Amino acid sequence: MKLTQRLFVGIVASILVLQLWMVAPIAHAQEVDKPNLESGAAILVEAQTGKVLYEKDADAVRGIASMTKMMTEYLLLENIHEGKLSWDDTYEPSDYAYKISQNLSLSNVPLAKGEKYTLRELFEAMSMYSANGASIAIAEKIAGNETNFVKMMNEKAQELGMKDAKFVNATGLSNSDLQGMHPKGTKASDENLVSARSTAKLASHLINDYPEVLETSKLKEKTFHKGKNGETQMKSWNWMLPGLVYEYKKAEVDGLKTGSTDFAGYCFTGTAEKDGARYITVVMDAKDHGQESYEARFSETAKLLDYAFDNFEVKTLHPAGYTLKEKVKVAKGNEKEAKVTTKEPLKVVVEKGKSAKKAVETELVINEKKLNNDGKLIAPIKKGEEVGYINVKYKDDQFGYLTTEGENQSGDPIVMKEDIDKANWFSLMFRSIGDFFADMWTSAANMVKGWF
Repeated sequence: MKLTQRLFVGIVASILVLQLWMVAPIAHAQEVDKPNLESGAAILVEAQTGKVLYEKDADAVRGIASMTKMMTEYLLLENIHEGKLSWDDTYEPSDYAYKISQNLSLSNVPLAKGEKYTLRELFEAMSMYSANGASIAIAEKIAGNETNFVKMMNEKAQELGMKDAKFVNATGLSNSDLQGMHPKGTKASDENLVSARSTAKLASHLINDYPEVLETSKLKEKTFHKGKNGETQMKSWNWMLPGLVYEYKKAEVDGLKTGSTDFAGYCFTGTAEKDGARYITVVMDAKDHGQESYEARFSETAKLLDYAFDNFEVKTLHPAGYTLKEKVKVAKGNEKEAKVTTKEPLKVVVEKGKSAKKAVETELVINEKKLNNDGKLIAPIKKGEEVGYINVKYKDDQFGYLTTEGENQSGDPIVMKEDIDKANWFSLMFRSIGDFFADMWTSAANMVKGWF
């Protein structure tokens, strides 16, 4: 090989090596390292969209301990919102609620026989202090007894898409801890069993349907039944709250529910919000170097929150009132097509620095109940009427959405941009005639094409 050829080859090789050396670290820097959790199961979800960002054995059905109380919270809040109960309604302890509340080896505020407690007091004791007697009290106030309440819990679980859930009591205690008074139809050996995914669904519904729950779950301390018989100082078991020993520094944790039993291990459903993004985490049976640890549920939760806040952000794909390019077909209207707009901002969660438009694809879905047999909206239709929603699909998606249907949780509704009145009979008649001749022309043209 001549000298000039050898020099040329050497220069080219050097350039290639330099390029590889420069590209390799850039590619490595763009990789997002998933958290390495030491827990039996876990899941991470963005609360508004329902987008799952991480999961570990999320469909394995496990004990959930006092995270059960989120369902008791949900049913109470539902009854409050429906006007069936009010926060000032009072409850006088049954023998069952009284006896369980006296066991101070469990989380409890001692309830006194003959004393009356408001639902707000009991709710606060259950939510922030995980008081088991208070949970039974709420169940009895809502359903008459815990047996009826457990039936309500399981029915609501199915309604919320928690297909694998099995509730046997209102507290999350092992039935064996209920001193032989466990709900009828359940056994002393029974446990509440739910997967991490279904637990996240419950948490998501709780904070989206009744966001006021966070006003209680973020309380660090409170006096129960202040100035009365059985006054108790309560301190939150959620040590990730601001100012507590495991405070999370990157965002404000304001919920949601701890849990622990010998059967379930140490568990925690957490939530934190910052810069328009709220994340829900569930860790079940958390450990520290293979050992049971009260603190491990918080350290493992911190790993999930770090992963979320360090690597992802919520972006607005379309603002509220954005007119979609796609039009919907209309039957018997003064217009054959109509424009639709977003009712609310359409938000997506994407890796930081990435374009929202490049990360997702959107699909317009019209409510089938509003369509005729030809797939058209039926006039008249009013401006602002909700006629469907936008489904967001992520490209190269690994985990999908929290919902059973695999679609974005919010539904991202779309509405009519303007009124579409029903066309008068004269217009409809001429439109039918025009359509008839258009069909004839198309048929004739296709027949002629077939001759050649």
